[in-house]
Amino acid sequence: MENLNTEQSAFDPENFSIVPQRGFDELKVGEVFRAPSRTLTDAHASAFQTVSCDNHPIHYDKEYAERYGHEAPVVHGLQVLSFTAPGATLLPHYFGNVFISFLELSCSFLKEVHSGDTLYSSLTITDLEPKGNTGIVTTKVEVYNQKSELVLQGQHKYLLKR
Repeated sequence: MENLNTEQSAFDPENFSIVPQRGFDELKVGEVFRAPSRTLTDAHASAFQTVSCDNHPIHYDKEYAERYGHEAPVVHGLQVLSFTAPGATLLPHYFGNVFISFLELSCSFLKEVHSGDTLYSSLTITDLEPKGNTGIVTTKVEVYNQKSELVLQGQHKYLLKR
């Protein structure tokens, strides 16, 4: 019987990654990074309301929402935007230790989102701009609902070491 305790290699957390890390110059325009789908519940909306302190009745009062032409309370737009967080995908794991900062984001809210909607988000690399020993990665961000309707679109920019 083999002795499993002989010459064990030392564990090094620096070498533990979910996916192989890639440098700026190994990324490709057109690569898509998807997040797992998530179905929003009233509990999610309530938790976001607590964290954001946004207590406008459009987000939790059914009668108020209907009075102003909405079929149901509307999920906070910033909550929908949070579905584009890069950490919801594997993208920052590929960046690994070359990541410097999240530079900017923009978005347009295209359709209302309600409790019970399932959201599907993705980040697609649209531009790689080398800047000396750094580079800027631009991604298109999109969020679709279960009806295949685009509910949010925009972009992110990240600064990486080269």
